[in-house]
Amino acid sequence: MAWTYLLLAGLCEIGWAIGLKYTDGFSRLVPSMLTVAAMIVSLALLGLALKTLPVGTAYAIWTGIGAVGTAALGIYLFSEPATVMRLACIGVIVLGIVGLKFAS
Repeated sequence: MAWTYLLLAGLCEIGWAIGLKYTDGFSRLVPSMLTVAAMIVSLALLGLALKTLPVGTAYAIWTGIGAVGTAALGIYLFSEPATVMRLACIGVIVLGIVGLKFAS
């Protein structure tokens, strides 16, 4: 169950990272409330995952999921550049996440 909590925590991290873009500096109420809610849920789920997973592994995977998802959505939603080098670096992060999962 811890791995499920960690995956969901990472997805919520993507949600709040992308949500920050829509808050306009926390001046828009609904996006700000949704972003803060995603932050709280993400940290709560990470806390549940940490009951059984090593902190270093869980934190690295949590931030990795957030980084990869946020970068991918930045490309899709905000027309950020999808250069070969950028995509390759995102791929390295994915390999690190998979490696940590199998090493645990």
